[in-house]
Amino acid sequence: MMRDALPGIEALRPADGPLLVAVGVFDGLHRGHLYLLRELRRAARRLAARAAVLTFDHHPDEILAGAAPPLLCDPDERLARLERAGVAVTVVEHFDDALRRTTYAAFVASIRGRTALAGFLMTPDAAFGHERRGTPETLAALGAETGFRVVVVPPFDLAGRQVRSTEIRSAIAAGDLATARALLGRRVAVTGVVAERDRAGRDAVVRFPLPVALPPVGTYAATVEAAWAPSLRPGPARRAVAAVEASGVVAVRAHPEALRHDRLRVAFAR
Repeated sequence: MMRDALPGIEALRPADGPLLVAVGVFDGLHRGHLYLLRELRRAARRLAARAAVLTFDHHPDEILAGAAPPLLCDPDERLARLERAGVAVTVVEHFDDALRRTTYAAFVASIRGRTALAGFLMTPDAAFGHERRGTPETLAALGAETGFRVVVVPPFDLAGRQVRSTEIRSAIAAGDLATARALLGRRVAVTGVVAERDRAGRDAVVRFPLPVALPPVGTYAATVEAAWAPSLRPGPARRAVAAVEASGVVAVRAHPEALRHDRLRVAFAR
């Protein structure tokens, strides 16, 4: 049974630590993220700590830029994938203007006030806290004073370039699913709610409460399965045909057994 994610730093308890923490959105759980989580597990073992991820319930760009980019991974699937990647503790913090204004020192203190903190794992360009002043250098200085470590690992490199969510979204929007799949490490997929079904149960219309990264309008070979959830192992994926419509919905045709769920995950094959 997968453990539910903690709803914010305030839910941390002494028994949760000591924690080695990676902070980030982790949208997509792409190959760069999986590399970072592997390094997080390795460093946590060296420090006799538990691998932890602190992520957010909304994309920070909703506050920072006024709009969030389309999702590369359903939030529930993200939690499930974090668990499967060996993350022992996941904290989902509410991102709002108050958090945006929180200094990195206050952010760290809020964790240390609730459980033991072994440290943070970061890449050289990572930062958090107000005005992104919580860099590896400033956190290392704070850790030297208060007793935690900062482990810095090089960014993941794929064929000479870093894997970034922005590039994946661009590839999907351009219909370059092969490149998007190479960067993600899996097929491009979207999760939504079944809004309509035909009487035979072979056709369904899937809508999306939040913006998702969809390929261009057209018809695609696909697979369909029940939506992922932290405490639910999805059943087998079945072959399907998925039509992306100009209205932003996806019409799916598949075996009725595959379409009986209220929330569906549609993965585009080509």
